[in-house]
Amino acid sequence: MSHHSLKLYDYHVWANQKIFDRLKELSEDIYEKEIQSVFSSISKVMAHIYVSDNIWLNCISGEKFDEASASANQLREQIETKRIEEVETMFFDLSDRYKAFLNPQEDIETAFVLETSIAGRLETRLSDVVQHVVNHGTYHRGNITAMLRQLGHPGVMTDYILYLYERDTKE
Repeated sequence: MSHHSLKLYDYHVWANQKIFDRLKELSEDIYEKEIQSVFSSISKVMAHIYVSDNIWLNCISGEKFDEASASANQLREQIETKRIEEVETMFFDLSDRYKAFLNPQEDIETAFVLETSIAGRLETRLSDVVQHVVNHGTYHRGNITAMLRQLGHPGVMTDYILYLYERDTKE
């Protein structure tokens, strides 16, 4: 992966893993604990990120957005019943599917057309969709950090610059 948006996707995977690592350090009930926030539990945030990432992978793989979204509620309900370790495995498998799709792409700047019954038609680039997936995940990882603090636990830093530092010290 050499294109910048593909490197950003690697950041997305790294940041999600940081969240999982933090959550597994805490008592199991924190993941499912009901809270008055943007989402009613951290597990629901993680389910939302997963379902959204899944929808976008299906879209860039050729499925129409409305079709990809049709099974979202069922997938969300399925993931919300799983323990954190199972959800982590699902995220890992999904990131492998993303990489299997993205790595052989010759031109990540290739045109991408998105049509939805909600917003209509959008002509953009594949790299823009990857950027959206990463940005969406970043936003919701911030929700999780706020929720953890509200529950009396420190969050975890998932800043892009920290990813760059960690990546560069491993190379």
